[in-house]
This record gives sequence, C-alpha cells and structure tokens, in this order.
Amino acid sequence: MTFSATAADTGEVNFPALDSSYLTTGDFVGPDHVKRVTPGLSKDQVRLELGNPHFSEGIFYVREWDYAFNFYTGKGSEYVTCQFKVKFDSDNRVTFTHWKNPECERYINPPQVKDAPVAPVAEKTLKRHVEFGADGLFAFGKSDLGNLNPAGRDTLDDLANHLQQDAVKLSSVVVTGYTDRIGSEQANLALSQARADTIRDYLIQKGLDTHLVRAYGAGDAKPVVQCPGQKLTPQLVRCLQPNRRMEIEISGEQ
Repeated sequence: MTFSATAADTGEVNFPALDSSYLTTGDFVGPDHVKRVTPGLSKDQVRLELGNPHFSEGIFYVREWDYAFNFYTGKGSEYVTCQFKVKFDSDNRVTFTHWKNPECERYINPPQVKDAPVAPVAEKTLKRHVEFGADGLFAFGKSDLGNLNPAGRDTLDDLANHLQQDAVKLSSVVVTGYTDRIGSEQANLALSQARADTIRDYLIQKGLDTHLVRAYGAGDAKPVVQCPGQKLTPQLVRCLQPNRRMEIEISGEQ
C-alpha cells in the first residue's frame, strides 16, 4: 500500500498544472510499481519503479517528484489520469506520497469484494527474468537503434516472438538498463535510460503492446562485480563488463 499523508501532517501539498507535464496524456504504470514506493526508498529506487518525474522540477537537487499516471477504468479503453507526488528528505529518501485526487488510490488498492465466489485458476502464472550483456547488444557507450548490433537484434526478435505466442498472456514487461561505474552518475543514468528506451521501442515495433512495456535506467546501481582501480584502462573496461547489462522482467499468465 502506498503511504499517504494529509496536508495537515506534512504542510500544504501543491501539484503542478497537468498541462505543464512534458507528457501529452500521462503515462501508464502498473499498480504494483506504485505500491512499492514507500518511505525510506532512495531516488534511484523510486526511478526504477516509476521512471523519471513527468514535470520540469528536476531530478537530482529537488525534494519533490511529480507524476501523471493513467489507469484504465474497466470500461473498454476508457482511462483516467491521476497526479501523484513523492516527497524526499535531505538525504533523498522518500518521506511520503500523495495523490492529488484521493479517489485515485482505489486504482492501486481496489476495494475487496466480500463473499465473492472464488473462480478456479486455470492459468499458470508466468514470472521470467531475462538478462543480456549490454556489450552484446550495443556498441560500447552507444544506445541508439543504429548501434544495436545484428546479433542483439536476433536475440530480441526471438524474445518478442516467444512473448507473442498464443499461450502467453502478458501483464507487464519491464526493461532495466545498467552501466558500469566509468563516467559520471548523470551520464550513466542517461545512457542506461536511453538503452532501456531503445529495447522497449524495439520490442513494441515487433508487436508487443505499448501499454505493457516499460523502461528504466538504473545507471551503475547494483553492480555484479567490483573491480579495482579508477584509471580508465582496457583491463578495467573488461573487468566491469558484467555490470553493463540489460535486465527484462516478464509477468503474465501461461
């Protein structure tokens, strides 16, 4: 459950005008991602769940991030747009979250239906983790589609074909990019996000539903290996190779 506070608890909560977002309609997000944003999380952890904020308040030196999320109402393709705020303390840790419209909470935590008959579960839950070395997909330090190498395209084609089989009913595909520690934090976050965006866009081009595929850049977070030295050498680049990777989390029914 998201942790929400009232204006009386935290001071007045102000939201930016919705039309000041760089998005035209808001972004679709899985409810579980919002639920996992709780007090104590770092900005990097929030970014992994929700992506970058949707307004122009900045990323690194601000205490508030604002988002505009779309949620389907259950009536065909109809959806509503809800504004969501995350506040941070001086250590860049989440202190509380807040919905502009409290009614939006029900899309994250729908009311329980009491005494409802339990339908038999015929499907098998699909949870799959796929990991690719970024060096096997992109040229070193590159992120655009033109630098996605042929072997990488074949690998992604195989994955997209598998996910579009009739036996698989997808609920989400989350692409997360990671870099090594070479370079600045800002540059690594930008590179990892750009690579994740390219993979997401490529999978969508191959037929995956645009509403199901999300992309996040995690920079040099969660390194797989630790390598000594700070000077950029071929040996250090080779040692840090496992940290340059793309992870894809697939959820659905089979």
